Amino acid sequence: MRALIIDDSKAMRSILARMLRALEFEVVEAANGREAMERLQANGKFDLALVDWNMPEMNGFEFVRAVRAKQMYDGVLLMMVTTETEMENVVRALAAGANEYVMKPFTPEVILEKLRIFGMAGS
Repeated sequence: MRALIIDDSKAMRSILARMLRALEFEVVEAANGREAMERLQANGKFDLALVDWNMPEMNGFEFVRAVRAKQMYDGVLLMMVTTETEMENVVRALAAGANEYVMKPFTPEVILEKLRIFGMAGS
């Protein structure tokens, strides 16, 4: 499986990448939504994208909307992983097409549980 991690924090990308690689994901990273769109176009199919909300150039909400506007990316599961805790933002992200929403700080178990929901990790 292939995952795209989108976060302007190199440390956060590293933490998430380590977790996903341990589950045998191939991981590609991007520092913002614009860069992530370039990665999608250049690298073909991804199964999963973990998306921060607050980033420069193109934020995570804009990225979710851009991905969901293109039918060729319908199969990409989108998980927001963000410090945005306002219920209004959770609702907005899910309505825009995010499949799951995780609030930072999180534990590895929370990410693993979301991956189980997606059928991407064993029990």
